[in-house]
Parts: sequence; structure tokens; C-alpha cells
Amino acid sequence: MKATRESYGEALVQLGKKYPEIVALDAETKNSTFSEFFKKKFPHRFYDCFIAEQNMIGMAVGMARMGKIPFASTFAAFLSRAYDQIRMAGLGESNIKLVGSHAGVSIGEDGSSQMALEDLAMMRAVWNSVVLYPSDDVSTSKLVEEMVKHHGLCYLRTTRAKTPSLYESGENFPIGGFKVHSSSANRKSQTAEEQVTIISAGITLHEALKAQKELENKIDVMVIDLYSIKPINAEELRKAVVGDRIIAVEDHWFEGGLGDAVLNVFADHPNVRIEKLAVTSLPHSGSPEENLRRAGIDKEGIKKKINVLIR
Repeated sequence: MKATRESYGEALVQLGKKYPEIVALDAETKNSTFSEFFKKKFPHRFYDCFIAEQNMIGMAVGMARMGKIPFASTFAAFLSRAYDQIRMAGLGESNIKLVGSHAGVSIGEDGSSQMALEDLAMMRAVWNSVVLYPSDDVSTSKLVEEMVKHHGLCYLRTTRAKTPSLYESGENFPIGGFKVHSSSANRKSQTAEEQVTIISAGITLHEALKAQKELENKIDVMVIDLYSIKPINAEELRKAVVGDRIIAVEDHWFEGGLGDAVLNVFADHPNVRIEKLAVTSLPHSGSPEENLRRAGIDKEGIKKKINVLIR
């Protein structure tokens, strides 16, 4: 069990040994984003920008222009303060890497002001951006390195809560890819077909896998981890989906996030029915479990939607 925000901090330290041009910036949240790991290891390559996110992005753009690979991190909600700078960095094709932690209602007691629920939409709208949302330790580590290798603006969404490992260390996570989790029934019989496909990422991927497990004796459910929300290999995703019923689940506002990215992929497939599960009411302080349940994006909400789809 490990939070992806912590995995980010650990990965950045390891990559900092390999890539001396990596520098890290943070907006006075380093103990929460875990960029403090990098500061402890490479104090002369770390810059605390304090509560000045606009300035932090400007500094990152300048450092990228000088040949550095800057990773700028803060709470995902606070990146909205610097959207003008982020937008211009995209238009300038700047090689900056952004990391937003504490995303979604799953952050729990901090309340709605701290819950980034628009960040996926915001970052997807940036010119030529890459938007990534890992679900466990392995995928986070691999995707941070993919960000280093990719030239251009990248955004990584990390989760506050600790989540179990899903993948083996040898697996690859290329930008544009996804992972398929077939039902146990499908694994036992190659002729079995999933009747419903759930597409998710991050915290709600774990809820989708719980729903899949609890329904495995009643219905075959395929779960797809869409860790790369932008870009998406649309052709391969269309091939991977079995059946004509899809549920997109995300800890994000209903507008502009993972669900809309999925809709774009299947826009020219009129026979495919797509349902979106997302946050549609104003969230409040509460436990992560309570908030996910209230939003209808926990395993019970997913199971309820599946039962509606298969009727």
C-alpha cells in the first residue's frame, strides 16, 4: 500500500541520479507532494517557490529553456491559479513537467476548496499536452520516467490515499497506452465475453476492480486502466473493448475529464453505449469512502450502473 504521490517523490530521486538535468520546484507543499525527497537528496537542484504558483511555472519554463528538465509540483487544485502560464508554456512547446497531488473527492476531510475536480479538463485543453493518471506505485514510477523522455508539457495526477500495487515491476507504461484487466471468467475461458467494459484510472480504478471482483460470478466485466488520458491510442482502445456497453468512471467533474476523452474515441461508433460516472454535486468534507459513495463513484455506484446497463 503506497500513495502515488509518495511514489512520485521516490521516482524523482532515482531519476535525478540518472538525469543530472532534472530540477524540482514546489509551491510550499513539498511534504505533501513528496518532492521533499528530491530536496533532501539534491538540495542544490530544488527550488521552493512558496505560495506563488504563477511564478513557479514561469521559473520552470525558464529553466527548461536553459536545458533543464523541471518538475513543478503542488496540490492539483492550486495549478488552476497558474493556468495562463501553463497555457502559454503549451503554446511555446516548453519542456516542463507538472505534478498535481490531492486530486478529487477522495482526498477526504480537506474539503471542496482543496479538491481538484477540473484539472484533467484543464490540462487536456492545453496544446500538445500529455495527461497521465497512474493507479499504483509501479505505474507512477514508470510514467515519471516517460515524462522525462518525452519532450513537451506533461501533467501527472497523483492520489493522496494509499492504494495497493496492481502491476509487476517489469511492465511498461508507454504514453498513449492502457492496461486491460479481464474478469476471472474470461481468464478461465478464452471464449467468454465481457458484457460491460469499465474504463477508469487512478483511485476509481481500484473501485472498478472491486466491483469486477464482486460481480464475477454473475457477469463478465472488463476493466481498462486508461492511465494515459491524453494522448489515447484510439484504434487500440476500440479493439480492446468487448461488447457495446462502456462505463467511464472518474474522480473529477462530469465535464471535460476521462469520460469525455473516452466519448471522443467512440464518437463515430453510434452502436456503442457509453455511461459516465463522475462528480455531479458539490462535495464536502468527509472520509474518502464517504465522499466516493456520495458521488456515486465507489464500487457500489459502479455496480448499480452496471445493473442498469445489462437490463
